[in-house]
Amino acid sequence: MSTGAVPGQGVGIGVLGCADIAARRALPAILQSPFHLVAVASRSQEKAARVAARFGCKAVAGYARLLEMSDVDAVYIPLPNSEHAEWARRALSAGKHVLIEKPAVTTADDAHALVSLAEELGLLVMENFAFLHHPQYEQARSLVSSGAIGEIRSFSGAFGIPPADHRGIKYQPVLCGGSLWEVGCYPVRAAQEYLEPPLQVLGASLEFDPELGVDIAGVALLRDDRGVVAHCSFGFVHSYRSTYDIWGSQGRLVLDWAFTPSRDARPALRLQQKDRETRYRAAAADQFVGVFTAFFDAIGDPRSRPAHHGALVRQAELMAQIRSHALTQH
Repeated sequence: MSTGAVPGQGVGIGVLGCADIAARRALPAILQSPFHLVAVASRSQEKAARVAARFGCKAVAGYARLLEMSDVDAVYIPLPNSEHAEWARRALSAGKHVLIEKPAVTTADDAHALVSLAEELGLLVMENFAFLHHPQYEQARSLVSSGAIGEIRSFSGAFGIPPADHRGIKYQPVLCGGSLWEVGCYPVRAAQEYLEPPLQVLGASLEFDPELGVDIAGVALLRDDRGVVAHCSFGFVHSYRSTYDIWGSQGRLVLDWAFTPSRDARPALRLQQKDRETRYRAAAADQFVGVFTAFFDAIGDPRSRPAHHGALVRQAELMAQIRSHALTQH
């Protein structure tokens, strides 16, 4: 069983699936990261060949065949949500480090099982929240840590996108689609950067489309033991919004383009204190390059892996609690 190459000596990565997010953001980012892109796999040899030709790597028909490749040390999984846990388990069992597109899993049991398997085999399993690897995130954390807004009182996050083709994966209940999994996970994950674990779900609501069978909008209210509250709203029936703010005893920090800034954008951070507002501009960056670089670094530093494993489990547990709370009210 391979346990991964040593960084600096060439770490090969393969991609399971040719999803839009892979071709549009992940594969270009891998080429700019420290990884060596080895192969991309699809159930269709033709589709794999088309994508591989664009990015100068091998084309593989079938995900299992890619996992058999000895020069693949790590894999990125952008498959439908319903397939994440199974293919992550198979990748870990094949000796590969794993980066899973969010949401990594849709049950807390799957999260615990994957982390236990990774730790047993000396491997890394990580969830892809790329926004945590954009410079504006570190800028926001630094401002809050410096006391710019005083003591944190509340967090508010929102991620909404306009309606799309209902034949898409995110509208398919059998593939674990729905607004909570697809966009709600972002403000829920961001809230955990500013509130202290464990978080309690005070309330949650999901609006379902009866014809589609998936939730198209929702809200969650969270609280930590200090009494700091997080309000997270999300949906598929909104004008585009991707923002969060942290309100403190001495001010408020607002990120206007928090979750999916484009590669060339310099997102604004607005610090509001008493009667003045200070605007900061984050550096332009491809946050997908950031997350693949962080994945690469964590492969080479086993001491950093528990933090990634813990974050994956906490997110899965909290998302499951939100969904359960909402369904009991539905």
